[in-house]
Amino acid sequence: MDLVARPGQPVRAAAPGTVSFAGTVAGRGVVAVKHPGTGDPPLRTTYEPVDAMVKEGDEVTAGQVIGTLQAGPSLSHCLKGTGGAAGSGACLHWGLLRGKIYLDPLSLLPPWMLRRPPSRLLPLSGGAGTAVVSP
Repeated sequence: MDLVARPGQPVRAAAPGTVSFAGTVAGRGVVAVKHPGTGDPPLRTTYEPVDAMVKEGDEVTAGQVIGTLQAGPSLSHCLKGTGGAAGSGACLHWGLLRGKIYLDPLSLLPPWMLRRPPSRLLPLSGGAGTAVVSP
């Protein structure tokens, strides 16, 4: 999942666990957190590109800052100027895995955060052809 953000913004752990990796992969900083008690193999969240503030073996709590979002030209696939990113084109790649199988990281969020109706385009009054996004 790509989450639009600005370079330098804090990146927080989605759930408590142990840092299983904090290093560089293909020129980008990556942090992975293993979450105990989530089955066999345990769930693991990944965050990249991140300048890590943690190291392998560190215990983290839910919401703890684990690093900051890196900037770089390799992030150009992210939407520019969306979600308050001020045209940076930066985004956090947030992943959830069990072993080598990717899962939906939204499944970690509490149900109340997911109970919003889908966004839809609505016409603005007096402006033919103009639309606004409404939740």
